[in-house]
This record gives sequence, structure tokens and C-alpha cells, in this order.
Amino acid sequence: MVSTAARTMTEAAPTWLSPKGSSSSILVLQGEELLLECIAGGMPTPRITWTKDGEDLPVTSRMKVKNFNKMIQIPKASFEDTGEYVCAATNKIGYIEHTITVRVRAAPFWLERPTNLILAPEENGQLVCRSDGAPRPTISWSINGEPIETSTPQPNRQVSGETITFRSVSTENTAVYQCNASNEHGYLLANAFVNVLHATPRIIGPRNELIKTIEGHRAFLDCHFFGSPVPELRWSKYGQGTLEGNRFRTHRNGTLEIKRIQIEDQGTYLCVISNIAGRDENQVRVEVKEPIIIVTKPRSMKVLRGSDVRLECGVKADITTPIKTTWMKNKNQAALSWRVSMDESNLVITNVNRGDEGNYTCVIQNDLEQKSASAHLMVMDRPSPPTDLELSDPYERSVRLSWVPGDSNHSPITEYLVQYDDDDWIPGKWKNLSTYPGNLNSVMLHLQPFTYYEFRVIANNEIGSSRPSRPSKRFQSSGAPPDVIPKNLKGVGTWRNNMEISWEPLTWREWNGPHLKYLVWWRRRDSREEWKNATTKWLKYYIYDADTFTPYELKVQAVNDFGLGPESPVVIGYSGEDRPIAAPLNLRVSDIESSQVTLHWDPVTRESIMGQLKEYKVYYWRDSSQLRWHRVNRAMRSKVFPNSDPEPSGVVTDLIPYSNYVMYIVVTNSRYEGPPSNHIHFSTPEGVPSAPRSFRIQQRHLDSIYVDWDLPEEPNGVITGYSLKYQTVNASRGEELKVEEFPPNVTSFSIRRFDRYTRYRFSVAAHTRVGLGEWHTEESPHYTTEIYAQDQVDISTQGWFIGIMCAVALIVLILLIVCFIKRSRGGKYPVRDKKDISLELMDDKDQEGTFDYRSLERIARVSTLPYPRREEERGLQRAQPSVEAILKRSDSDDSLVEYGEGGEIQFNEDGSFIGQYTGTRRDVRDLDFGGNLELHSPMNTIYSLA
Repeated sequence: MVSTAARTMTEAAPTWLSPKGSSSSILVLQGEELLLECIAGGMPTPRITWTKDGEDLPVTSRMKVKNFNKMIQIPKASFEDTGEYVCAATNKIGYIEHTITVRVRAAPFWLERPTNLILAPEENGQLVCRSDGAPRPTISWSINGEPIETSTPQPNRQVSGETITFRSVSTENTAVYQCNASNEHGYLLANAFVNVLHATPRIIGPRNELIKTIEGHRAFLDCHFFGSPVPELRWSKYGQGTLEGNRFRTHRNGTLEIKRIQIEDQGTYLCVISNIAGRDENQVRVEVKEPIIIVTKPRSMKVLRGSDVRLECGVKADITTPIKTTWMKNKNQAALSWRVSMDESNLVITNVNRGDEGNYTCVIQNDLEQKSASAHLMVMDRPSPPTDLELSDPYERSVRLSWVPGDSNHSPITEYLVQYDDDDWIPGKWKNLSTYPGNLNSVMLHLQPFTYYEFRVIANNEIGSSRPSRPSKRFQSSGAPPDVIPKNLKGVGTWRNNMEISWEPLTWREWNGPHLKYLVWWRRRDSREEWKNATTKWLKYYIYDADTFTPYELKVQAVNDFGLGPESPVVIGYSGEDRPIAAPLNLRVSDIESSQVTLHWDPVTRESIMGQLKEYKVYYWRDSSQLRWHRVNRAMRSKVFPNSDPEPSGVVTDLIPYSNYVMYIVVTNSRYEGPPSNHIHFSTPEGVPSAPRSFRIQQRHLDSIYVDWDLPEEPNGVITGYSLKYQTVNASRGEELKVEEFPPNVTSFSIRRFDRYTRYRFSVAAHTRVGLGEWHTEESPHYTTEIYAQDQVDISTQGWFIGIMCAVALIVLILLIVCFIKRSRGGKYPVRDKKDISLELMDDKDQEGTFDYRSLERIARVSTLPYPRREEERGLQRAQPSVEAILKRSDSDDSLVEYGEGGEIQFNEDGSFIGQYTGTRRDVRDLDFGGNLELHSPMNTIYSLA
């Protein structure tokens, strides 16, 4: 009982909500909208089906089904929509039907309207007024607005329903006739004029017309006429015969139709009309042109973006008729530009892009016809970027990314590239995440925990890659424990009782969560003690109070707020090292050669190294040469031997022969060197010398070359002699290599050459008792002028050159002094009125030949302002003034001597300034001349020259 009640509440048979009942009817006018609707209720929801006149309702293009088959909509009803429509509602509980009867009615509409009649007397005519509708319309006639039934009857007029017939008309039949067609839904009204008259035939329209037409087309030659009674019509070509039948047809309005006109139909046609009242005619000239033929039609293309396209449109047309070519793109005229141009009738598009895609039509037209041909241009391009990126289903290490694919641009998408940006500091640095097949638009992305992400998608096809899509919303994956083990874990002592544990940090992408730290573990190796640990956020951890150089087992793991990461493998580290306490013993040498020696020593015990044995280090230096006169460099050198053999040894190379060396050895660990061993002394035997120094080639005479050299920088033994090899450079004379031997005290050689163009190559080497040393080779320079015939010595050291230079300098000095004195003698002011004085030395000491050069200095300070030209000429004829006169003039009141010392400044009569710029006023008699000073200078000569 309970289950039956529950079923009754949840399930119900169908019932009609609209329309009610089992049947209904609809009346609709033709052309109006017809709506059929059936809405049923029930549980489950009933399914609606339709039938018409007992058969399934066919759904046509005129019909729309809406609201889950509940409504049938017909926008414009027609008579074929009349019938019985049955809608049925069905569910699993029951079945019901409703019948809708549809009747379509129509207002009157014309089948044939009455037209005007023009009749000649005694002619017959007819007016027809045909219409239809639902119900069928009723036809009524009127004459000049009066019902035809009440009008004056006419025996030659007969009304028969929708037709009025006239026989043997007269002027009494002229009137306006009205036709009325009506039913319950509307009416129609039309007027027709009947005119009875007598008129001469007349051709209506242009005369002597020229008609141009295309071969194969229809041609219509008009000859509209009027006349009463109706004239007879006849068409002929060149006025001969009658054109009728086959391709020629004459219409009732007088037009001649020529079907499939040919070139031979070209000519003049004559139209003649006539009746009892008269005659009229008209000529029509016909020209037949060849048709336009598109020989080469444009081909549809599928091209790559950026390529060039040529759409061809070859045309053949009548040469007497100009043609015009127009290209249409998608029914609009193609715009020409620098990329789109026309080459005759062809269209050329360079560097095509997506905007050039479409239908292109070549339109060829003239005054008579138009032809066209079309082609489709398809531009293949890289895909359009995906759109509408969405993220869903987030997890700690994954998220689902979905997008809407962009247009493939006529090349299928082969794959999608997903990129991501997880850089918080420098956004916009996109990196590739993964690629996916081109048929997918929703993928699961694998991510790093606790990281901010932005994604974008790039589509790829055979053409290339699309532009990147717009970035997705910023997304942060949830956190997780670290996955990565810190690398390069090691333990190294920095002091003798500690150990530094260090490792490489995790990158921030490897944190997987906030607050990253490191958990460090350690314990002594080969001990039973428990692991000790410590947590730090740094990259180092120190253990203190450790024994010297003690091994420890170490491991480390990363930890964040979400948990512990994996532990690293156990590594061995050592605490700090101390300075070694012992030196290697029994240092000794063997196999002493000129440039190397073999060392031997006893190893140091492991306990005394105080750490890990790193190496043995030998210190040595060259104490002296066995040649007592030879100075050496005592710089200390070292060499290491990472040797842990029970009987260690090593070889020291690059020693200098014939030298005395001092050496000692120490042991080292990773931090310190130990104490030095005992010092040993050894001497290297003789070796071969180095090359001689300062090799010079000189040409002291035109026909000889002189060479010399110095001792080698490192003799490496006792020099026993020198070898000199020489040969001409070009060896064109077939001269053999010559060798000269010299004792140790000979370091020069002279050779006579064949001519001044001959060059030599010299090589020199020194000897010791061991053998011949290193050669020094040099070629003589080009000596081709007479200058090199002189001795090649430094010219600046030659006596003749020094003498010439001194003579030149003395002459220049004398000339300068003479010029200075002559300038001093002419330096008087125009206001001076001094007498000529002779240049005589009044002092006794002066008469004895002594001379104070300081007085000459004072003479140089005398004013040098010029004399007037007249006095200057007179002064040139005077005798040389005496020194005392000159000194007095320098001591005059108008001198400039006191100006330099700040004394009183004197001026001349016109106010000009006359002070001496430098020096003080002193009398030459106050000067102290030495008694032994003789006037052996060239000053007397200078005065005579002046």
C-alpha cells in the first residue's frame, strides 16, 4: 500500500493544459502566421508528436518546430496548410490526443485584370475580370460609376460573369468600365477605358534606330504603332519579302524578335503598317558583334601567407567594341593598392595575408554584354591563438588547463605547446612545459608544489606557430614536503677542535613550501653513540669540542611547513687539522745531472701529520755558481710531491748547470706545513752554455763586415771557445757554409764581401767541456750606399762632430749678443739731449785689461726706446762711446732703473713714462772688481763688431 501511494504521488498520466478538450479549430487568412500549440502535463513529462490528415507531419522549410515539439509555427499560411492536425502526448502512464482543424481563407486576388481597349468602328473587343479567393469572389460591373444593370442597355454589349464582349462597336460604346471582385474577407476594384475612334496608322517611338547586339543572343526590333482600325504589320530586310517563321517572330505590339542572331543577320530592317486610313514605315539598322569569351578563367587557389598570387582572366572579344575588366571580391569591387594590382586583365596580389582570402570574380563587360568568371582564394596561415584559458581540478602537483581552439586557417593544428611563467621577480620569462596533440583542448599539467603559475598556449600547424594566447589567471599550487636532497654535503675542520658541515642550498623552486630549513645529523664513525641533530636555516653548521682530525658520519635533509624531505646518503667528514709535529728525515739526493736531481727521504708517521697527508714540499735555491766571477739569483723555489709511498722520492728539474744548491723538505696537510728537515747542499755538473749575448753586425768599410759578441748569460761551465758559422743569404754563388773556431778570449770577426749587395747569415755558439751550446743566428742588413762605407760608430762621440757643433753654437751666441748690444745703443728717448761720448774705460783697472761683466749686464738694462730718425743717422756716424758714458746715461734722471724697486717714477716733459722696469740704481764705481780678473773674454771683439 505504501509503495502504491508513493507511485501515485510521483507518476501521472498526460493531461491537456492547452488547448482544453479533445478538439479545436483555427481559421487563418492566406499569408498570415499560423501557430499550432499543444501543452500537456504529466509525470514523467509527456512526449508530443504531430500528424496531419492521418499521416506523420512532414517538416518543411516553411515550418518551424519549437518548445520541444510543443509548437508548430508557419510564418505564411497557404491553402496547402488546410487539414486536421492531431497532437499526441505520451508517457509510460498513458496517451491522449487533440485534433486541431485548420481552415485557410483568402481575400480576393487578381488572376487577370481588365485592360484598356482602343477600337475602330465595327471592330470587336472584350474586357476580362478574373479573380480568386476563399470563398470565391463575386464579380460585379459598372459603367462610368453606375451599375451595369441599371445603365442604358446596348445591343452590341453582352455581360457574361467576369467577361464583357463588344461586337461591331460604335462611338456609343466609349466609356469607363469598373470591375468589383469581393468576398467576406475583402474586395478588388479595377477600371478599364474603352475608346472607339477612327485614326491614321502611326509608328510610335524612335525612328531609324541603330541596334547593336551580340551573336547568338535574342534581338528585339521595336515597331510600336497606333491606328484605328488596327493596322496590318509587315517586317522585311532591305524592303524585300516578309520575315516570319524559323528564327523570326512578330509580336502583337509590332516588335520583331530574332532568335540566335547570326552575323549574316546584320543589316537594315523595314517595319510597314497600313490600314484603310493610310500607311507608315520605319527602318531599324542592326549590327551583330562577336561575343565576349573568357579564354582563361581564374583558378581557385590554396596558398601560403606571404606568397604572391596571380589570378588570370584571358579574354577574347570583338575588336570594334571596347571592353572593361573589373575584379570583384566578395561582391564588392577589389581595391587596388601597392600589393593588389592589375596586369592587363589579370589580378596580381603580392605578399598575401588572411585579409586577401575570399571569392574573386573577373567581370568583363562592354556596351552590349557582361561575362564573369569566379575563383576562390584560400590563404593558409599559422593558426590563430587559442582563447578562453581556464584552470580547474587543482591539486598539489597538477591542475587541468582547458582552452578554446583558434582558427586553423586551412591547415590542421598538429599540436599545442603549453608554456608557463613561474618567476615572481621578473615576470614574462616564459618556459616550455609540454606539448599535446592538436585534437585536445583540455590537458592535465604536472606542476611544482607551492609555486605561482601563469599559463599560455601556442598552436602549431605545418605553416608555423600561432601567437601566444592571453595568459591564464595566476594560480598557486598547494605545498608539499621537499623532494630534493641537499647536494655536496661535506665536513671540514676549520680549527683543530671543530668541524664545519656544509651543503649546497635548494633553489627556491625546490622548497615545495614556506619556511625551508635543514636538519643536520652527525655521529662519530665506528662508535655506538646515537645520532645527534640540529635544525638550521643556514647552509653551514659547526661542531665544537671535537678531537683533532676525527672522522664523523654526516647526513642532511630539507624540511618545510609541510614535512620532512628525503635524507641524504651518509658521508664521512673530518674535524680540524693541526700543524704537523715532525719533519721528513734523511733527505738525500742521487743521480745529479746538469739540470735535474733525484731526491729521497723517509716518510713521516701518520700520527705526526695531525691531519690528512696532502703532499711533501721541497724548497731549494741556487746559492752560487762554480764560476766565482758569475753572479746568481738566490730566489727560493719550491716543488710539491703528492707521494705517500713507503719509500718516497721525486725529481727536481729546471736546475742551472755548474751551480751550488741548498735544499730542505717539509710535510703538509690541508691546513699547515710542518717543520723543515735538514738542509742539504749539492752541486750540478757542467752543461752546455746559453747563446752569446749582444751579437752585433757592423759595416766599417764598403767591402767588409765586422761582427762581435759577448759572453753567454749563463755559461753553465768554463767557456772553452766559440764557433761561428756564416754563409751568404741567397747563396747564389754556390758558396758553402763556412765555420770558424775561436778561443774563449776572441769575440769578434771580420769578413770581406764580394760586393756591397751581398748579405750574410751568421750563427755563433759557445763551447764548454761538455759540448756546444745554443746558437744565436742573425742576418746582416742591406748596405747599399756609400754612407755605410764609413765606420759605423756613434757620430755623437766623434771629435770632429763635437767641434763643428761647438763652433756653430759660439757663432749663434755671438750674433745674438751683437744684436742685443746694437739694440741697446739705439734705445734713447726723443727728449734726451746727451752729448756723444766715446767708449773708454776710465777706471784704472779697466785700463789694465780687467772688465766687470756686471757692468755689461747694466748696459743691457739701458732703455731701448729708439732715437729720432735724424739723431739715429747722426749717431751711426759717431765714435763708439766709452763705458763710463754709457754708465752715466744709464744713471740719468730719466732712466727706468728705479721702477723695478719701487722708487720715484720720473716722467718727461710731455708726461711720458721713463722708468727702468728691472734693476736698482747703482754706480759702476761702487762695484768691486777682482784684481785678478782679466778681460780675456770675447767682449772686445763684440765691441769692435758693434
